[in-house]
Amino acid sequence: MLGDGFSARVLEPSPPTVTDGPFFADDPVAPDVSGAETVVSPISSGDRTWDDLLRERPELTAFARAHWLGARGPLPSVPENYPSARDAFHRLAYAVIAESRRRANTKFGLRYTARGFGTPFFGDDEQVRVMGDLVVHQRADSVREIPITTLAAVAAELGIEPGTDAAEHDSPLLGDIHERLAVTADTGVFLGEWFGFSWAVLEELRSTPGAIDPERPQLWPGHFDPALAIGDPEAGRATYGCSPGDHSHDEPYLYVGAWGDVDRTDPYWNETAFNGASLPFSTLAESDDPFSVALDFFREGYDRLND
Repeated sequence: MLGDGFSARVLEPSPPTVTDGPFFADDPVAPDVSGAETVVSPISSGDRTWDDLLRERPELTAFARAHWLGARGPLPSVPENYPSARDAFHRLAYAVIAESRRRANTKFGLRYTARGFGTPFFGDDEQVRVMGDLVVHQRADSVREIPITTLAAVAAELGIEPGTDAAEHDSPLLGDIHERLAVTADTGVFLGEWFGFSWAVLEELRSTPGAIDPERPQLWPGHFDPALAIGDPEAGRATYGCSPGDHSHDEPYLYVGAWGDVDRTDPYWNETAFNGASLPFSTLAESDDPFSVALDFFREGYDRLND
């Protein structure tokens, strides 16, 4: 699409499989160390951003917007009956999607994928991802779609057993693996948009000049939220994440989870369910530019902790 002389960076996993640690996964926004090509990136540390390019190539706008690379607009509305469907996708994420990768290489971190979430590539260029109300199983150039019915049925299609090794303390219970999951296509689509937005924001936060020891973003299947840690390990480190919601929050929210003490007299540190700050989905939904609102919220927390 870009033509000669350009190297594209996106937010999604790409083959080939990475077989060494610590991540066993590609870094989608890594720079071109050779300098042979102009890197077009969703983050500002590239040679050019996708937004820069779109001013010259407006025909790429729909593609860039769909993949959260540029021309980012408002977030969609939260679907009806969202919490129950979200929790069903959460169970699927840790019990089946992450488990398919864990059994291959011991790693269970997930990522944003086009219109959904899934694994980095593993094994024989294999990927398992969710798109709407389907599980997409890709191996090299062979792709098949699996309807989401029960945990047991989807796992059997992938040749595994549902597992709980990727679950964490706040995960919903595994429950009856033969019970039909309460997923809905519109919630699957919404989660894909939320995770794409989240990845765009977190990768830009990670690339902040002078940022102290930033991790790569991961979608932790036990918590079911994209997050990274960044900041001074001695005093200012925190986890910055984009939760799709949980037992304390029906709707998505952003959070800064401080690893150390915070000044509770400062209204920024407003969260009562954990040690930190949160920004509700309603604030993001009111904005035409939720990307900038989210980045400002995260950087405000970082500056407070690492000033």
